[in-house]
Amino acid sequence: MSVGQDMAGEARFKAFLSYSHKDARHARWLHRRLEAYRLPRRLVGSEGERGLVPARIAPIFRDREELPAAGDLSEKVRAALAASEALVILCSPHSAGSPWVAKEIATFRSLQPDRPILAAIVDGEPAECFPCGLAEGGAEPLAADLRAEGDGRRLGVLKLVAGLAGVDLDALVQRDAQRRLRRVTAVTVGALLGLLITSVLAIVAFTARAEAERQRAEAEGLVEFMLTDLRDKLKGVGRLDALTSVNERALKYYQNGGLEGLSADSLERRARILTAMGEDDMKRSDFRRALAQFREAARTTTALLADDPENPQRIYAHAQSEFWVGYIDYAQGRTSAARRPFERYLTLAEKLVSINPADPKWLKEAGYASGNLCSLALEKPVDAPKAVEFCQLALKRTKAARDLTRDEPASTIDLLNRHLWLMKAYSSSGMWSKALYHKKQQDKLMRTLMSSDRGNSDYQDIWMRAQYGIGDMLIEHGEHAEGVQRLSDAAGAVSSLMRRDPENREWKQWNNRIKTRLIEGGYHGKSAN
Repeated sequence: MSVGQDMAGEARFKAFLSYSHKDARHARWLHRRLEAYRLPRRLVGSEGERGLVPARIAPIFRDREELPAAGDLSEKVRAALAASEALVILCSPHSAGSPWVAKEIATFRSLQPDRPILAAIVDGEPAECFPCGLAEGGAEPLAADLRAEGDGRRLGVLKLVAGLAGVDLDALVQRDAQRRLRRVTAVTVGALLGLLITSVLAIVAFTARAEAERQRAEAEGLVEFMLTDLRDKLKGVGRLDALTSVNERALKYYQNGGLEGLSADSLERRARILTAMGEDDMKRSDFRRALAQFREAARTTTALLADDPENPQRIYAHAQSEFWVGYIDYAQGRTSAARRPFERYLTLAEKLVSINPADPKWLKEAGYASGNLCSLALEKPVDAPKAVEFCQLALKRTKAARDLTRDEPASTIDLLNRHLWLMKAYSSSGMWSKALYHKKQQDKLMRTLMSSDRGNSDYQDIWMRAQYGIGDMLIEHGEHAEGVQRLSDAAGAVSSLMRRDPENREWKQWNNRIKTRLIEGGYHGKSAN
């Protein structure tokens, strides 16, 4: 549309973009993104909050590109404001101090008192970036925070499009998430899981009530399979992209149906999906996203436990939330912050054991929880007696669990891990002979585990960490040659793991840690790549 058109007539702008010329780069980008965005076909032509939903949000008027500066708002600017269905303010400290932006807000409000004003934050906090008059009269505008620490550009644009088109944000977010998922999902896993979940959801949608209930149970069984057997197998392959695809598809099942009316078991299963997603985010070192996933899961498990405080499954579910919220602090070196959730985790785990002392699952949880506090005690300042106490309790619980499950690989992993940490605890206490005993026990169990499946990435990861821990301890106690050999073995293992999944930042961090320890140990040969 040219400036010469009658902008006050039937020709209309979808929005008027107001901004400070110092933010011209942001304005050009936002202008292009908004006008280029195509709304989902299923929404186009339907009745929205602002009338019929358009296919595109265009045209959008951008004043400082199309009109010259003047002492006051020109008639053309006023006409453009009168012909605009909405006003979008690019908010920054620059626009907050701009008299032009303030005049455009005031003029739009006087000409179009019932039309929406949307704020797009590109810099600064709301208190310092909202222009004068934006929130006058108690009319708080819809704000999209385009900053990286806010909504981010992707979600921020979606918020603006939803506000301008009068559609539900969730519909746009869902469509955007589906597009992103298609780009990252492996073809084979995506085809298989897409066929299974689509088939289940299609049957649920078009069958009678009784059939729908049966299919819902089947779908949740599939989600349970994704969270257990399939996840374990994919972890063994060592690909974060495949795990992410499984998690997102499982979560999509609950998002499509909405959270209202979900049973307690379904809500708990959704919390487990969020926890799995957070665990995978941690492997990418995306701690902020991981913490958000863990906290959302914890809110759900807290509410479920409050409703049914003596239910072992609810206790167990919330125990997992306490662990992960604490572990993310522990992983970032905030051991003091990790202590309280770890202690709450132990309290919940011991409550499970008191309910059923013969349940290996509850015994394992108590072993894990005691082991966590052992790990904390070994952090500086080291509390060696406390570390030995908790590590002994962890080993006792883990042995009891393994006696009930026998040769299950997971129990073997738990037991060798307990020997490894008790070795460290005894070493810190100066009990070298006891430390060596547990080193031998750990080596024996590790050989058994690796012989069962040498290609398993999970097993290789465990073996790598064990070699590092033993090597570090041996060097500290003067067993230099064997210690360096253990570290070199760990370096080779982590190199192999990184080749298998280059996206895994956790393994990259281990690679750097091992390299550093080898150099400190005086070894200058070839280490991890």
